[in-house]
Amino acid sequence: MRPGPPAPVSPLLRSAAAHAWRLLVVGAAVYAAFAVLGRFHEIGVGLFLGLVATALLRPVADLVVRGGLPRGLAVAATLLGAIALVLGVLALVAEAVAGQTTTLAQEFRDGIDRIEAWLERPPFHLDREALSGVQGRIGQFLSSHRSTLLSTAVSGAGHVVHVLAVLALALFSAVFFIHSGHRQWAWFCGQLPEPARARWEPAGLAAWRTFTGYTHGIVLVAATNAVLVGIALYLLGVPLAVPLALLEFFAAFVPLVGSPVALAVAAVVALAAKGPLVAGIVVALIVVIGQIEGHLLHPLVMSWAVRLHPLVVAVSVLAGATAAGVIGAVVAVPLVSVLWSVRTALTSGNGMTGGSTGASGSTGTVGNTGPENTSGGSR
Repeated sequence: MRPGPPAPVSPLLRSAAAHAWRLLVVGAAVYAAFAVLGRFHEIGVGLFLGLVATALLRPVADLVVRGGLPRGLAVAATLLGAIALVLGVLALVAEAVAGQTTTLAQEFRDGIDRIEAWLERPPFHLDREALSGVQGRIGQFLSSHRSTLLSTAVSGAGHVVHVLAVLALALFSAVFFIHSGHRQWAWFCGQLPEPARARWEPAGLAAWRTFTGYTHGIVLVAATNAVLVGIALYLLGVPLAVPLALLEFFAAFVPLVGSPVALAVAAVVALAAKGPLVAGIVVALIVVIGQIEGHLLHPLVMSWAVRLHPLVVAVSVLAGATAAGVIGAVVAVPLVSVLWSVRTALTSGNGMTGGSTGASGSTGTVGNTGPENTSGGSR
């Protein structure tokens, strides 16, 4: 008896299989990309910081060029001014910490005593001997592991060398990006075949507009958060208000997560230095600033640069943190935004439209800072 014809494959199963092998290929490509980035992450971080510096400083350099200074000198003056500003802020923070060292030590000792007395009262009813035992165990741990901690600190000197190398690469790349980034992009497009060049050139412009828009927006959000936190902590009398405001500024570069973590650190400092009441006010400040950031700053400032659903932002931050730690959490959202902008430009067939969707508020600045500004290098 001859076997009958094979049963037809369901169209749904055939479509699922077709999509499954494509997803496997995409997953393998993404894994390979992250493996390469993990192997050479110092280079990636250095180039990323160079692009951030370019997005922030190229408008300033163009303004100086329009003032009559040659472009090379304008780039040098802009970078030196930015470095002087950063070093000045760090010196201000160091001076603020050094000036409060003695007072802080006494306040924290008094604060620990207040916290212990607070934990002994209802509703905690903790035993004083148990609390003192915790302090003793901490001291015993530090004493018994002193050599390990010291060796860890010494090995950290090697990381300092890596950080300096990354900063040097960022500065070196920023010099060329600010001075003649448009020429480098034009050279890259010139190496592509003619059909691909016609598509990728506008896609690159769209990606740059999205990246500069995101950079300007996140810096504005971070600066606003830092100013609000610094003023609030200063009015509440919380020590280290300036360093904590600076911590809030850098933490805001991790969307949705960084700002609450930085404010939680401020709440712990307030609890140790000023007691539970001030710490409670700082916790309330976390909620207020979170609402301002989520419902006012991000919609107003970021909507013209990046149009991503909050769930996409959250998943991107978590995926970036899982893949590359804090650096991945910082890079994840701009990377996803740029990729989405490129995808929109390629599928629409008009990179200028795809890249500038919702970016009309920044075209006056970003349009003069992107790779398309071919007149800047000839000045």
